[in-house]
Amino acid sequence: MDAAAVNDMRNRFLVAAVLSVPILLWSPIGRQVLHFGVPAPFGLRDDVFQLILSLPVIAYSGTFFFEGAVGALRARTLDMMALVSTAIVAGWTYSVVVTLRGGGDVFYEATTVLIAFVLLGHWLEARARGGANDAVRALLNLSPPQAIVIRDGAQIEVPTSEVQVGDLLLIKPGAKIPVDAVVEEGTSEVDESVVTGESLPVPKTPGAELIGGSINKNGTLRARATKVGSDTALAQIVKLVQEAQSSKAPGQRLADRAAFWLVLVALIGGTLTLVVWLLAGRSFSQAILFAITVVVITCPDALGLATPTAIMVGTGLGAKRGILFKNATAIEDAAGIQVVVMDKTGTLTKGEPEVTEVHTDGLSEKKILALAAAVERDSEHPLAEAIVRRAEQADAARLPATEFENVPGHGAVATVDGHRVAVGNARLMARENVSLNGLATERDRMAADGRTVVVVAVDGRASAVIGVSDAPRPSSKKAIEALQREGVGVVMLTGDNRATAERIARELGISDVLAEVLPADKAIKIAELQRAGKRVAMVGDGVNDAPALAQADLGIAIGAGTDVAIETADIVLMRSDPFDVATAITIGRATLRKERQNLGWAVGYNSIAIPIAAGIFEPSFGLVLRQKLQPSRCRAQVCWSRSTLCFSEA
Repeated sequence: MDAAAVNDMRNRFLVAAVLSVPILLWSPIGRQVLHFGVPAPFGLRDDVFQLILSLPVIAYSGTFFFEGAVGALRARTLDMMALVSTAIVAGWTYSVVVTLRGGGDVFYEATTVLIAFVLLGHWLEARARGGANDAVRALLNLSPPQAIVIRDGAQIEVPTSEVQVGDLLLIKPGAKIPVDAVVEEGTSEVDESVVTGESLPVPKTPGAELIGGSINKNGTLRARATKVGSDTALAQIVKLVQEAQSSKAPGQRLADRAAFWLVLVALIGGTLTLVVWLLAGRSFSQAILFAITVVVITCPDALGLATPTAIMVGTGLGAKRGILFKNATAIEDAAGIQVVVMDKTGTLTKGEPEVTEVHTDGLSEKKILALAAAVERDSEHPLAEAIVRRAEQADAARLPATEFENVPGHGAVATVDGHRVAVGNARLMARENVSLNGLATERDRMAADGRTVVVVAVDGRASAVIGVSDAPRPSSKKAIEALQREGVGVVMLTGDNRATAERIARELGISDVLAEVLPADKAIKIAELQRAGKRVAMVGDGVNDAPALAQADLGIAIGAGTDVAIETADIVLMRSDPFDVATAITIGRATLRKERQNLGWAVGYNSIAIPIAAGIFEPSFGLVLRQKLQPSRCRAQVCWSRSTLCFSEA
């Protein structure tokens, strides 16, 4: 819903709310209950003054319900719109007729206050849903506005929208990659986390594919554009988000289901009341008063407030715990979740690598960390930062490094404390003619377990292998256990390799793992679970998670994630704590129970109020009805007044 629609809803509510105040003050309630004693202005009767003030409310604010009711009737259903419209039309039309005939019992305050109450709920919901398009805008902003194209040997800066398939692109260090392309010249590392969600930069050499919207970290690349415009991977993610958002129908509200039956009760009850009172001998004006009262009271404010009050409490409890429910539907959907699909990187894990194992050969661990950290301090690579952090935690000596050489995609080499130290992968060791010898077994074991292996060589000899991996968040295991206790299944979904995924799953106690899933396929996996009859929640943090978040019955975004994931999701966990997923579902279930209790009280109110409104407890009702049904046994002669009954023997 765009800003104009939200503002329109707000304006309709304000008109109804502001004008309802004086209408209420000059109504019988204002006179008798509130003891408001100011006469109506301009010498008007109270009901005439109320009629004038109610006209803008009916003609402007109320048309929202009339249009909704027409739509419901065309769809051959009855909902809250139809119920509210029935009460408005019946109460206001009757009041106008009474006013034009000289005055009497009117319902202006009931109709305008009803409009104001229900519009308030719609306005608040519209505000919550108004940011849905922000997700798409944030996705589109990932592409740079300009691109450098090499044409006829000259570098030309053009709008990204004008890049054509086959153009040769120049991508400088730190620049965003404008479109999907293939590297033709140069080596570098590319940060694809904004699109894929994975934390480690990806080495790029000639022949490697580049994803538009990702960031070139260090080397200069020349790449040939392969997909542009709507064909790029980023554009496809945008399309998936739009399709999933538009196709996901909100759950049927409990209040709407109650409203379906209350519309029937209002119409049938009002008609029966009219007929019975006419049979009882009342005049048409008196009978229609009872009938209209039944119709108006069938749409109680209690029904309109039953769901919003529970939602207000639920969202308030969530906010105190850092759980932001974007709308009422999110809370209701949380209550019915059967399976939670959780992204690995950045959701179940911290989203940044850390050293988990160090195996040395000939030197102490502290010495190895001091030498490796001295080399890595001049590097911005996440693996380097992890090694430096581990050295600091171990209180390793801080040594200076000279003759530093960065080898993109391989590692780095420097002179430290008189030693030539190389820190990197197997390709760097091959370049340095270093043999792993006895450390090869440990390297293979760590690699098979899904860890990234960094080799440290000192003076041409392999001295250590360091295992680096994305560690689980401290609360992830407790979160999984809490969900399983609630009877909710847990599935881990990741684009990472299967070995890494299964290692994390074992640590957390997750049995269902979907690994090596491409960004565009995540939403497909969610849809497969839904087709199996499951109510699915998706928990993620990256751009690549956005389509899956939108496709799921409930999208939950980690607060530290990307803006796109946060905007697409229905619930945002501000503390980035996966345990809050279980808390959100608990709040949703408790809120839904409270909604049902509130609706039960509202229906109970109707069960008592409708018979009173119909007048069946008036003393004259049973007596006269028996007279009409059994005239031979009744010798009473009935004289009617508004509130008294007199009879005499014939």
